[in-house]
Amino acid sequence: MPSMGETNMSRILVDGHGGDDAPHVVIDALAQVLAKQNKTVKFGICGQPEVLLPVLREKGLEEVVDIIPAVDVIEMCDPPAVALRRKKQSSIHVGARSVRDGEWDAMVSAGNTGALMAISKFILKTLPGIDRPAVSSMIPAEGGSTFFLDIGANVDCSSEHLVQFAVMGSCYLQAAEGVESPRVGLLNIGSEDIKGTDVIKVAAARLRESNLNFIGNVEGTDIFTDKVDVVVCDGFVGNVALKSMEGLAKLMLTQIKRELTSSVIAKAGAMLAGNALRRVKDSLHPSEHNGAPLLGLNGIVVKSHGSADAYAYACAIDVAIREVEAKLIERTLESMNQMADAS
Repeated sequence: MPSMGETNMSRILVDGHGGDDAPHVVIDALAQVLAKQNKTVKFGICGQPEVLLPVLREKGLEEVVDIIPAVDVIEMCDPPAVALRRKKQSSIHVGARSVRDGEWDAMVSAGNTGALMAISKFILKTLPGIDRPAVSSMIPAEGGSTFFLDIGANVDCSSEHLVQFAVMGSCYLQAAEGVESPRVGLLNIGSEDIKGTDVIKVAAARLRESNLNFIGNVEGTDIFTDKVDVVVCDGFVGNVALKSMEGLAKLMLTQIKRELTSSVIAKAGAMLAGNALRRVKDSLHPSEHNGAPLLGLNGIVVKSHGSADAYAYACAIDVAIREVEAKLIERTLESMNQMADAS
């Protein structure tokens, strides 16, 4: 538990065993955040002390990062049900209980997504008025980014679930990103009201009656424009769309690099446009947008890519810090209550 002098600190706990190259990438990310961190934030790492302590010592962080002991490790191949029931002393279990009990304000993990969602939902529960948590992501777009959910947690959704996702997404942008009145759209096969499934049509009708800034149906191409701030869909559609975006971004970067190195003239042009090309590369790189909030839980949990490098993982930690400082849970509860009153 934090001491009396730490009661006003944001307390961020990271999963020491989640990800492809844990714990080294996780601890390198902590070092990066601590190097630039000028806010009042306390960090902890959850996992097996005998594994974590030597790396913390190597990085000179043993005095500034607390170790929260956990015995078990959830592997990326573990089914969520097995992780939930048989590995109750894992770093994800212990971390989620620490957030539930108020010892830490948020948890960041690059571990098994299904296990992280199942354990977090079981231990933290969902907020009142929320049936299912949703995984979300920032997508690069004209003039900034678009907040996209659900990206894989809920394959089959009702219209009520989509409405709840819209509320959660709008609250997140208001609280964590400072967007005053986020424009919310439903992902559909066309912008016309008559298009789409019955689930989408009912959700759209509900959202028109809500106090959200609902702009109607949006198409896949609208995600990358300045037309909409929050795009809502079920997890099946969202995951396929997200993976397609990531694949296209990698293809574009690969082809641009190939063409810019194909001749002496092309190389000269690339040198002249070097700064602009680097900015484009950075804006499209997944690392810049790493850190997927698990929205709807009664506690803050952020999922990092399992393959994230230290910089990308540090971005996920920054997402958790912003959520805590913006009091995201309280603001989401307030909006859900307003929706209930309006209904």
